[in-house]
Amino acid sequence: MKTVRAVIFDMDGTILNTVEDLTASVNYAMDQCGHRHDFTGADGRRMFGSGAHTALQRALAMEAGEQDDASLRRIGTPDMMTVPGVDEEEVSRIEAVFRPHYLVHSMDRTGPYDGIMDLLHRLRRMGIRTAVVSNKPDPAVKKLAADCFEGLFDAAMGEQAGIRRKPAPDMTVAALRALGVPAADAIYLGDTEIDVEAAANAQMECVCVSWGFRPRAFLEDLGPLAIIDRPQDLLQVPGLTFSAH
Repeated sequence: MKTVRAVIFDMDGTILNTVEDLTASVNYAMDQCGHRHDFTGADGRRMFGSGAHTALQRALAMEAGEQDDASLRRIGTPDMMTVPGVDEEEVSRIEAVFRPHYLVHSMDRTGPYDGIMDLLHRLRRMGIRTAVVSNKPDPAVKKLAADCFEGLFDAAMGEQAGIRRKPAPDMTVAALRALGVPAADAIYLGDTEIDVEAAANAQMECVCVSWGFRPRAFLEDLGPLAIIDRPQDLLQVPGLTFSAH
């Protein structure tokens, strides 16, 4: 039986349903820069998970006709940091429009998934340490954590200069250090392949959620410790017990 003293949460698709606001900001930035701007929420789920820059690379690849999920997921991985036919200067130009727009509009249609608030309150009452680690821009992560979850996270961090984004372990390790809890006493809750890899790279167990940006069948192939269908199910995962001591 593993005793869990801390939980690291992903943000997009795990605790917050952000897809409509993320997609709206992609459409706004793409429109302002003269590109396709009719992406749907389903498209947004395919774009996001690896940060804003990668999402916009994927948007431009989709504009050029790429529709294969596996090919889109390769974008932003070590073997495809740049995309054939996608101008990196153009990605950066669009990103410069996306980031400030999203910071202002990140709460237009965003809110916690059903049951998340109850789970967080229960963890706090149990004395469990909590943090959110996300590949979205750090100012947006801190703003959303404060606006939606005031007092419910001990630490919140997003993509920033000088620290590698997930799936590298850097952000997760920094969060654990801020919590004062070793990886062996913590678990990671996320919704994508990036989260499973980030947890493994930080030597943590990962539990995935079925309500996020990736389908359950895809998550099953990743081999997480468990896949849960409701937030409260986290406290019932076999082999885990939650205690501050």
